[in-house]
Amino acid sequence: MTPLFRRQASRKDPAERLVTLVGKPGCHLCDDARVVIAEVCGELGVPWEERDITRDQEMHDRYWEQIPVVLVDGAQHDFWRVRADRLRAALTA
Repeated sequence: MTPLFRRQASRKDPAERLVTLVGKPGCHLCDDARVVIAEVCGELGVPWEERDITRDQEMHDRYWEQIPVVLVDGAQHDFWRVRADRLRAALTA
């Protein structure tokens, strides 16, 4: 009988993650997302950055109708409304 092995996913330390907020100036949803991201990332020690779609044509073309968009390690995580519990879970999984 062959033993069953569970495959374990490699778990990243939160400090090794990167959250990116894709938005634009004057966007109230972006302002709301910024507050949530700053709180969760600050709590977990996760670095984060902002990308302005008015200064990046590729980002503009890709995300214009979805801003704010949250990327975790470069992959789209959320858009429009950012929930702290969902972001926290993604960063600690």
